[in-house]
Amino acid sequence: MSFHLHKFPLLSRSGIMERLIAEASKEEEGCVINLPYIPGGAKTFELVAKFCYGVKLELTAANVAYLRCAAEHLEMTEEYGEGNLISLSESFLNQVVFRNWKDCLKVLQTCDDILPHAEELQIIRRCIDSMALKASTDPNLFGWPVMEHGGPMQSPGGSVLWNGISTGARPKNSRSDWWYDDVSTLSFPIYKRLISAMESRGIKQEIISGSLPFYAKRYLPGLSRRQSASESSNRFTPVGMGAPPSEEDQKLFLEEIDHLLPMQKGLVSTKFLFGLLRTSMILRASPSCIANLERRIGMQLDQATLEDLLMPNFSHTMETLYNVECVQRILEHFLAMDQVTGGASPCSMDDGQLMGSPSLTPVTMVAKIIDGYLAEVAPDINLKLPKFQSLAAAVPDYGRPLDDGLYRAIDIYLKSHPWLAESDREQLCRLIDCQKLSLEACTHAAQNERLPLRIIVQVLFFEQLQLRTSIAGCFLVSDNLEGSRQLRSGLMAPNEGGWATAVRENQVLKVGMDSMRMRVSELEKECSNMRQEIEKLGRGKGSSAWGGVSKKFGFKIKSQMCSAQEGSVSNQNNSGSVKAEKAKDKQHGKHKKNQSSDG
Repeated sequence: MSFHLHKFPLLSRSGIMERLIAEASKEEEGCVINLPYIPGGAKTFELVAKFCYGVKLELTAANVAYLRCAAEHLEMTEEYGEGNLISLSESFLNQVVFRNWKDCLKVLQTCDDILPHAEELQIIRRCIDSMALKASTDPNLFGWPVMEHGGPMQSPGGSVLWNGISTGARPKNSRSDWWYDDVSTLSFPIYKRLISAMESRGIKQEIISGSLPFYAKRYLPGLSRRQSASESSNRFTPVGMGAPPSEEDQKLFLEEIDHLLPMQKGLVSTKFLFGLLRTSMILRASPSCIANLERRIGMQLDQATLEDLLMPNFSHTMETLYNVECVQRILEHFLAMDQVTGGASPCSMDDGQLMGSPSLTPVTMVAKIIDGYLAEVAPDINLKLPKFQSLAAAVPDYGRPLDDGLYRAIDIYLKSHPWLAESDREQLCRLIDCQKLSLEACTHAAQNERLPLRIIVQVLFFEQLQLRTSIAGCFLVSDNLEGSRQLRSGLMAPNEGGWATAVRENQVLKVGMDSMRMRVSELEKECSNMRQEIEKLGRGKGSSAWGGVSKKFGFKIKSQMCSAQEGSVSNQNNSGSVKAEKAKDKQHGKHKKNQSSDG
């Protein structure tokens, strides 16, 4: 760009211009000066020229960094005039910019174009120190009035006004993350330096780590699954950049974010870590970056949700729909951390009661999430049995108080893979502890044709055993309540509340006992019918065939239990018949003796 200017205003303010004009005046063709580079470009030089002409210059946070660097480059010192541009811009920085959060932020945003000059003049360092100080200081300590963002007592630069005078205090928000969105507009090198300065000021690590998701979401598209396309394009374009960064730049940025993430539990949300892990797989980040993210997620897997674990498989083979191997590695990291913290297994007290382990609750939560994940991935026909079985078996036994979730996942897998051999089905179902199934799950399993016959028999056995134990316990409680009623009959009037409560509890127990008796009778009928069916099959092949079937499927104990009552009844009948015969013989002998005596 060409400027037609008088040479005397320029050389009276700038040392560089004075020397260049002196050299150009020696030529006969005229005084033409070439300035190949000016910090801030032609627009900044235009403002400098106006200042040289005596035009009043309006300094703002958007142009002061350019003018300060241009003035230094042109040697506009006090030697060439009092109140020159260097001293004027420096005074504005010290008295206005460094006292205001928004102005410091704006100056740092403009320093990307003039980074070497701004570094040399310490503009970036001073802005960062000022912002770090304001982020760690409560303005209430200085007695300044505090307003919310956008209040009527705010100056255009963002500082609080007190009787029309800027105090330099930042607007206060009740939350500690008020500065997250502001610093996310900075370039990454400056952002890292600001975070480092805040750490040196003593700001808590969890507060600093909370700004990382805000910053990453602005530069990484698709980090949030529910982010719309328009929102992604708007947030993805950083300030001062015309187009989004390439995939290679995104990958490098993600690896840099990984270095900034703390290796501590709970400082960063698990959902954000899962988003970074998905993005790193899409961008083909380094294996160390992916491994670090998996390790961080494993440390706080108990805070995850089922939706977080459902990560698509981005590999070229596309063997399975979801990345099951990654979830298993994350689970292994969690279990390893659980063992380090001393929660590998629950401790038991001397009286046999379970003493709660500190990590028992997180393990139980993780087991529930894994069981839900298994149920989601089970319909995938490409999911091989070893992968499914390995992930299901990775959860420790004490982590599942009930095996209902595991049973549901295995049932879905068996339904989606009907071609599995009987041996594979039985091997997979061995993961289920029939003693840890609820009554509803036992009822479903007893009628499930997809389960191996051995598992169905075990389910029926333990369900009947559980119901018998429950009924015995109810009888014991009922006896205790009856004894308590007799004891308290003389001490408490019938109309008092304690007695009425005991009566109600006794009625509820009786209703529960009746329902349990009905269920036990139903189970005994089912067991008897099953035994009869198997006996019918055995009659066609002889008694030896029945013995082989019973040994093969483990029916021997069950049949004995089912026929226990029948045997006892038959024994009673036999003993009764024997006694009747003896009595009859004795009476017949007496009759014969009487006849002989009469004769």
